[in-house]
Amino acid sequence: MTVHSAAAEAGRKPNLFHFTRAPRPMVDRAEGIYLWDRTGRRYIDGSSGAVNVNIGHGNRAVIDAMKRQMNQVCFAYTIHFESEPAVELARGLAARLPNGLERIYFVSGGSEAVEACLKLARQWAVVTGQPKRWKIIGRMPSYHGITVGSLGVTGDDVLTKAFEPMGQPMPLIPAPMVHRDNDNLSLEERGLRYADMLEAKILGEGPESVLAFLMEPIGGAATAALVPPDSYFARIREICDRYGILLIHDEVMTGIGRTGKFLGGDHWNCKPDIISLSKGLSSGYAPLGALAATERIVGPVVAAGGFLHGHTYGGNPVACAAGLAVLGEVDRLGLIGNAAAMGEVLKGELEALTRHFPFVGDVRGKGLLLGAELYADPVTKTPLPPELNANVRLIDLAFERGLIVYSRRVRGGPFSDNFMVAPPLIVTREQIGEIVSVLGDTLEALAAELDLPVNR
Repeated sequence: MTVHSAAAEAGRKPNLFHFTRAPRPMVDRAEGIYLWDRTGRRYIDGSSGAVNVNIGHGNRAVIDAMKRQMNQVCFAYTIHFESEPAVELARGLAARLPNGLERIYFVSGGSEAVEACLKLARQWAVVTGQPKRWKIIGRMPSYHGITVGSLGVTGDDVLTKAFEPMGQPMPLIPAPMVHRDNDNLSLEERGLRYADMLEAKILGEGPESVLAFLMEPIGGAATAALVPPDSYFARIREICDRYGILLIHDEVMTGIGRTGKFLGGDHWNCKPDIISLSKGLSSGYAPLGALAATERIVGPVVAAGGFLHGHTYGGNPVACAAGLAVLGEVDRLGLIGNAAAMGEVLKGELEALTRHFPFVGDVRGKGLLLGAELYADPVTKTPLPPELNANVRLIDLAFERGLIVYSRRVRGGPFSDNFMVAPPLIVTREQIGEIVSVLGDTLEALAAELDLPVNR
């Protein structure tokens, strides 16, 4: 299939540019788990957009809620007014979040949410008499956003190196990529070993200088739905408490039911001090994100004069109306339960594909956030040669066949290939069959093109 952009079809140089040079078709409409371009070609949204369209496309309840709000007021600056959708959405989130995470601050997206978490943590340290605490430890690889501040805690050399002189790179520890380890330890022992790397880093940096540890409970873009061993979580919390540092969970991709629980951390009864939310919070119907924190963190900051942060569109009434309606649809449609059930079905189908395509391995994830890796040798975990651009070809070949999947190349640098399959939480068993069928055809084509082995 040849894809032509609108500008190319019109014979002119485009004015609009994105982070990719690849031409893409003009989208025309969307419904459920499908999108159509202007030629009438249908695409299965096997990635929920950017893993954010949790409730699917074209949900009338959300659209109608946004219309009602637009008929009342589209914008009211939060310095001047509160809006009912923002107040009610904050109340609805607080009722669903663990560990007293009842103070909510709205932003417009995931990078903004992470940035707000970092700044709130730092201001809390300053106003509570701990001004020497400023280092936020992250993981390699990881992805936490594209602003200069959030890139500082992101472990991805391709995205971060060019901007390091403009910001403050933070210390990183290895992400718990236990599936790549070759040792005699059990999974639980490996989980403890990776968690203990945090303590070693704290001691190496100087405990008095460390402010927080930032992690995704279940991996996102950089690690393709990486699930740490169960032992990892309690040990991380124990270490944070021992040294008086904050635990920040990045739930931008994993939140709002994606993994079969409301939060990814809920699988382990995690107790973070601050979390970031976005993506599924508005399900792509409006730009929306949020920070949630405990009163222990927010109270001193408010008492000292307020949070030194803000965006024009934070707490926008229309965006919050969308978020409130999304929460309602998650409950009404039973989407958290469906994510858990259909995730088991999809995971089983992906594991079946690995038996046919031995270059695919390490299927992982929870709910409808699932990922796998492409290897030259899945036993030794040898990556495919970077020049093959296997993950790029996987995306393109799938797109040509009408399937959208999510893929990145990150292993602390510009190599290693993984992909994620993360359809909307409304997906049915029949639609999973459709996704897996097209993915299988895609892997057949990839194997033929790159001379990769296939078991017949």
